[in-house]
Parts: sequence; structure tokens; C-alpha cells
Amino acid sequence: MNQPHLHLSPDAIYPFDARGVAKRFRHAAIFGALDALFPGETMRFVNDHDPLPLLQQLAQRYGESVTITYRQREPGAIVIDFVKGE
Repeated sequence: MNQPHLHLSPDAIYPFDARGVAKRFRHAAIFGALDALFPGETMRFVNDHDPLPLLQQLAQRYGESVTITYRQREPGAIVIDFVKGE
């Protein structure tokens, strides 16, 4: 039986630059990316503004199963790590 080929990042951090995603698709794309993570993997989110409404939606949808950590929080330059829990 063939084993599936997983495209895993060597450090388990996957970049997601929201600036290149059309606004109407952005939240759905983010949810899809988070759903695709395996436990312990990280999605490094980059955006041009602080996505406070998105963070509220993530808290409602994922609760404590996704950890949110700001890596950079300056006007015009936001970087957040979303880590999927076990």
C-alpha cells in the first residue's frame, strides 16, 4: 500500500500571507488552512492590520485547541503564530 506524501515544513511552520487573499475569501481560507494543520504545527499569519474580529471568530470556532501568539504587532505589519494543539 502506498503511503501518502505529506508536504511538511521542516520546522512545522507554514506561512500564510493574508495580504494576497481577496478580502471576501480571507476568513474561509484561514479556517481551511488551520483545519489542515496537524497537532503541533504552526501557521505563521502575516497581515497589514490587526485582525481582531478574526481572532474572536477563531476563539469561538477553535477554543483552546489553537494558540495565538503575536510575533510582530506594529501598524501595517502584523505577524501572528497560530499553533494547533494536540
